[in-house]
Amino acid sequence: MRLSELPRHASATVRAVEPTSAADPIARRLAEIGFVPGETVRLVATGPVGGDPLLVQVGFTRFALRRTEADRVTVEMGA
Repeated sequence: MRLSELPRHASATVRAVEPTSAADPIARRLAEIGFVPGETVRLVATGPVGGDPLLVQVGFTRFALRRTEADRVTVEMGA
């Protein structure tokens, strides 16, 4: 499933960050800030209008991601 599909307050394990091209700067940046395979993530909150942005926690750090950015991260529930 995609990180953007994760239910609010649910935790999951990152499977992969899928780049849209070979030199995708957003996919690279997501990996740099902690979205790496095996890492636990949690969807903390969603924005009020259309659910954008998403507030996601990786470790003790929280990030606001656009839904299009969260679509690039595949996760597995049950973390």
